[in-house]
Parts: sequence; structure tokens; C-alpha cells
Amino acid sequence: MPHSQPVTLQDVQEAAQRIKGVAHRTPVLRSRTLDELVGAEVHIKCENLQRIGAFKFRGAYNAASRLSAEQLAKGIAAYSSGNHAQAVALAARELGTTAVIVMPEDTPRSKLEATADYGAEIVTYDRYTGDRVAIGEALAADRGLALVPPYEHPHVIAGQGTAALELIEEAGELDALVVPVGGGGLIAGSAVAAKGLLPGVRVIGVEPEAGDDTKRSLEAGHRVAIPVPRTIADGQAADIPGELTFSLNKRLLDGISLVSDDQIRDAMRFAFERLKTVVEPSGASALAALLAHRVDPLPRRVGVILSGGNVSAERFTELLRG
Repeated sequence: MPHSQPVTLQDVQEAAQRIKGVAHRTPVLRSRTLDELVGAEVHIKCENLQRIGAFKFRGAYNAASRLSAEQLAKGIAAYSSGNHAQAVALAARELGTTAVIVMPEDTPRSKLEATADYGAEIVTYDRYTGDRVAIGEALAADRGLALVPPYEHPHVIAGQGTAALELIEEAGELDALVVPVGGGGLIAGSAVAAKGLLPGVRVIGVEPEAGDDTKRSLEAGHRVAIPVPRTIADGQAADIPGELTFSLNKRLLDGISLVSDDQIRDAMRFAFERLKTVVEPSGASALAALLAHRVDPLPRRVGVILSGGNVSAERFTELLRG
């Protein structure tokens, strides 16, 4: 059973020191147009500008950098729909080791190519029939590799929380923090950091309507599985929350908002046209919730995380055409 306090504010602060100078300290954007549309003062943390194009590098590097020299010599394994794959591949390269990544065969080509470009070996599977955790664990055991999971690991969660830590350091006190939810690692780490620094802050997760496993789980009080979601937000296509992430999120989250694929498209378009930044569907969901007025009651000062921007020009254009 996971410890009742598997990740603390101190863990997030230590992770921030560990990734300093390796991960980017990403910018925080402001937009008067956005403030007027939303009716609040919005501070946008641009993790789409993080190394590998998503927040995932924070957790992957924090976890991988803590492995022993003996473990690093043998290599690292991971399983991922795309962004964690690239993050582990780059972390392995930074640390002078190799990575083997289990990825769905229908992963966007740009994510497969980027992962390979960082030097990783890719093993594909069918996300609708295969069990990536079982495949990844078997592969790691067979080859003697250290497994760095996408969210079910205290060091990964602590690393992801550094995004919220930086946002609060820069923006100051916030009334709410709105964060995309897939497996739950980003929001778990963010909630630990935010509530550790600002005890009164509300932490709101955002899921695609088709992938509301965390919302259903919070309402039930235990983890609930759903069919593998079919949504444009491929990075949020989780079918059940992680055990470790859910143990944190059920204690720390103040609610989950749901957004449609069309609302996600609208947020991607807004980010491109008005914020001059490119966001992938999963990365746009928290912004979508604000633009669609899905956060209630509306906070006065709100932070939002744009979690990733890994989308090809072709896919981006196709998505905005609807």
C-alpha cells in the first residue's frame, strides 16, 4: 500500500533543485483578451515550451537522475503514449544511458519519430487490446532495465509538481490552479506543490468528456475503469487513474471539469491566434475549461498549465478544420 504521504512539498522542492539547469524554467504568459473572456486574472504556465515539448521531462529526469550508476549502466525502460516516451529518451541521453520505450502503434507519427530521434529503441503494441504496463514490466525484467513509469512513481510526481512550484513563485498567490488530467501525475504533483505553498488554493482537474475516469473515481471514492477513451486528447486517453496518483488526488483535488473535443479545438485555436503559442489537444484542455466557463465558482486569480505542444503541423491543421 502506498504511504499516506508519498509525495511532499519538500520532495517537489528537492526535485526543482535536481532539474535546475537541465529542464527549462518555462515562461508564464498573460493575456488581457483572455482575462476579459474568462472574467478572471489568468496566469498561463507554458509547459508546451519545456524540453521535448511537454511537462513530462521534469518527472522523467527527476526519477532517472536518482538511479544508481549500476542501474543507469543497464538502461531504462518506459511505456507511454508519446510525451513521457520522449522525456525518458532525452533523460537517458542526458544521463549517458539507453532507453527502450513501449508505445501504442497508433501514437502520432511526430511523437514516434521524436522519441527515436532522442536515441530510444521503440517497441509498439495495440492500445485497445494490449496492456502496456504488463508489456513494459516484462520487458524491463527480461532485459534488466530500470522502469520509469509515466506517473505511478513518487519521483515522477514530485518532478511534475515543479511546474506548479515555478508558476506560483512567478505569479504569486492564486485562488485556483487548473490542470489537465491523464494518469494524474501532473495534477498530483501540482496539488502537492500548490496546497503546500497556498493552503487555501483550489486545484481543479480537467479531463476530456470521453475520458472521465478520474472524475468518476473521485465520485465513487475508489478507482473506476472506463473503456479506453476515443478523444483527440491522446495524452489524456487513460482508462483508470493510477493507484498512487489517485491516493493523492482524492485527498487534494477540489473537483474535475470536463471539456468536449470541440472545446479543446477552440482552446488550441485561441492559443495559436491570441497567445501565439502551439498547444497539442491534451495540453489545451485546462485552457479549454476556462474558455468554456467550466470552472465554477470562478476564481479571481487563476493559474492554468498548458501541459504540452507536441503536435505536427499536419495534425494541428487537421484538428482545427474539425
